[in-house]
Amino acid sequence: MLKDITIGQYFPGDSIIHRLDARFKIIFSILAAAMLFTAQNFIGLGIAAVFIVMCYAVSGIRFRMILKSLKPIIPLLIFTGILNLFFIKGEEVLAEWWIFKIYADGARIAAFMIIRIITLITGMSLLTYTSSPIMLTDAIEALLAPLKKLRFPVHELAMMMMIALRFIPLLIEETDKIMMAQKARGANLDAKGLIKKAKALIPILIPLFISAFKRANELAMAMECRCYRGGEGRTRLKKLTCSAIDFLALGLILCVFGLIIVNNFVF
Repeated sequence: MLKDITIGQYFPGDSIIHRLDARFKIIFSILAAAMLFTAQNFIGLGIAAVFIVMCYAVSGIRFRMILKSLKPIIPLLIFTGILNLFFIKGEEVLAEWWIFKIYADGARIAAFMIIRIITLITGMSLLTYTSSPIMLTDAIEALLAPLKKLRFPVHELAMMMMIALRFIPLLIEETDKIMMAQKARGANLDAKGLIKKAKALIPILIPLFISAFKRANELAMAMECRCYRGGEGRTRLKKLTCSAIDFLALGLILCVFGLIIVNNFVF
């Protein structure tokens, strides 16, 4: 399960999606999220889902990565489905058992919410899949640049966000190694019962916290050795530049957004 968590991972490539300006990709992600929450029916969600699948096809990211990114949220999907299925009432009853009733409206909304969460996760994952942490850091800093006039630490905030994002796959890998090491020492990590499971996490959490603090200390020392003093006067090896393709992509996603809005009024 831990190996299936792909949050924060970057897959190098030379597709059109990879070559887009990181600033535009962040804006695209925000528009995609707004697009999904604007859709009020299955047709709108279908339009958004087709658009996201097309983006994955163009980016060259394998479709199995979509399934890997969805595995960790399966419990959330099940919980969301059950919650909407049994607690939303309507007029038409599809099934009835004891005190529970499943209405047609509840089943429709449960399916709608599950599809929305799936498309949202896959759409947001494409941002980190096709953008390196350095590019995202520079893009966030550039987008928040107007806040510098208010003496807001934009560079430090962007740096912290990207370090936290970059640490996710590292901590997942470290957790997997610790679990394998503890199992080799005879630790019972598959114990049943809430109390036993909580106790089984102690041999994992303590080494994980120690490793995380050690990595953070090593990173801080490495940044100090390289004379890192924040964003003041800092230069960049690669400067962010926008091209006609970025504006074409922006126009395309705005057209899709407008199509979903029109669909809401028509249907």
